[in-house]
Amino acid sequence: MSQLRITEIFVSLQGESNTVGLPTVFIRLTGCPLRCVYCDTEYAFSGGEKMPIESILQQISELRTRRICVTGGEPLAQAACTELLSQLCDAGYEVSLETSGALDISGVDPRVERVIDLKTPGSGEVKKNRLANLGCLRVSDQLKFVISDRADYEWSRAMLKDHDLESACEILFSPVHGKQNPTQLAEWILQDRLDVRFQMQLHKLLWDDQPGR
Repeated sequence: MSQLRITEIFVSLQGESNTVGLPTVFIRLTGCPLRCVYCDTEYAFSGGEKMPIESILQQISELRTRRICVTGGEPLAQAACTELLSQLCDAGYEVSLETSGALDISGVDPRVERVIDLKTPGSGEVKKNRLANLGCLRVSDQLKFVISDRADYEWSRAMLKDHDLESACEILFSPVHGKQNPTQLAEWILQDRLDVRFQMQLHKLLWDDQPGR
């Protein structure tokens, strides 16, 4: 049985995406090849515990929640992540994947809802974007832009236009917590009539970004 290195498994309310506010089991995989300047999960870069997929499935079955979010770190950095995703789908869960988009998403089970974080210049990792992933987008996917300033907003808006992204899947614009004023970002979106979903990270509003919440 394949194994994965796991940082934590916990139940919380989904803090973002189109299922925000819904009870969800989070499986946080360890490790990430990116180092975004605003990263809020640096504790998942290393450590963790190796767990067979069978043990992961057993543990989440005891949490009695039908929605599962596989996140990181960067979950696709572990080869067995795609196997885990498929087995979760086989078990009847509603499964989402949070990925940076720096790694190939084409091998992810089509039953999985993919939330892809396209890195803006303000992240410090814009060069890591795998733009070939944009050609793999499905209507069921979500493409997230984390905005740290006006320059990030302008870059994101240009990406929407240049790649016709608004017609490809749902688009999420999120302000960097504590840096980009959320009201200002909302005003920019309204001014430009962008067909995007504005979102704030609910878990940070509720629990001040405590690990495992």
